[in-house]
Amino acid sequence: MPSAVRHYLDVVIVLAEKDFKVRYRNSVLGFVWSLLNPLSYMVILTLVFSFLLHVSIPNFAAWVLIGLLVWRFFSVGTSQGLLSIIANPSLVGKVYVPRHIIVLSSNVANFLGSALEFLVLLPLLVVLGVNLTAYAFLLVPFLILEFLLVFGLSLLLSSLSLKYRDFNQLWDIALQLGFFLSPIVYDMKLVPERFRLIYSLNPITALIESARSIFLMGQLPSVFDAGVIVSSVAILLTIGVLVFRCLERGFAEEL
Repeated sequence: MPSAVRHYLDVVIVLAEKDFKVRYRNSVLGFVWSLLNPLSYMVILTLVFSFLLHVSIPNFAAWVLIGLLVWRFFSVGTSQGLLSIIANPSLVGKVYVPRHIIVLSSNVANFLGSALEFLVLLPLLVVLGVNLTAYAFLLVPFLILEFLLVFGLSLLLSSLSLKYRDFNQLWDIALQLGFFLSPIVYDMKLVPERFRLIYSLNPITALIESARSIFLMGQLPSVFDAGVIVSSVAILLTIGVLVFRCLERGFAEEL
């Protein structure tokens, strides 16, 4: 491995480790909070939808928990990635570090947290009555694809948020809207037929449906969903890299 690559890899590891520790600093329960959040949502949503609204989705608790973890990976990763450059002015203005490494390290820290959440998910699914199959090993490429999606979008958001500081608030609103435009708490079959194709092009929809296919149904994701995920990763990475490179020259001045 070239020395420069090894050096930057060490920088990514150090920054990611720092970001991961900072997220749970001075917290009594530490990483456990990241598990309690989706679990509490799961309990509340199961009570509301299963017992009050009488949703007929089999094993709704496991079904909704998978959707929540996929969404959490995306929402936390992009929110942290958006702020990664702004939160590290010294690395941008005083020390030479390739700026994309700062974004990458933030996303790596989020990836580690999400990977641990999904590892805890597996025994929870068994407890909830899910029969896991060998397709559960697809969790690894699944997480890598979602990581690349988050990284591409984080490059775009972090560079734009420096130039337009309202982006943080705008992205919060977009995430709130995205939560309800993704099949996290409802079956996508409820979407009217005429809108379903457009709805299915949402990469988060494809990721959630693919995860449910892998874990709940013990089968491969559909070719359509796999195509949407891979295409979205390629498009967002390309756009993210191009916009980031175009704007990064002015990062120090913007800070």
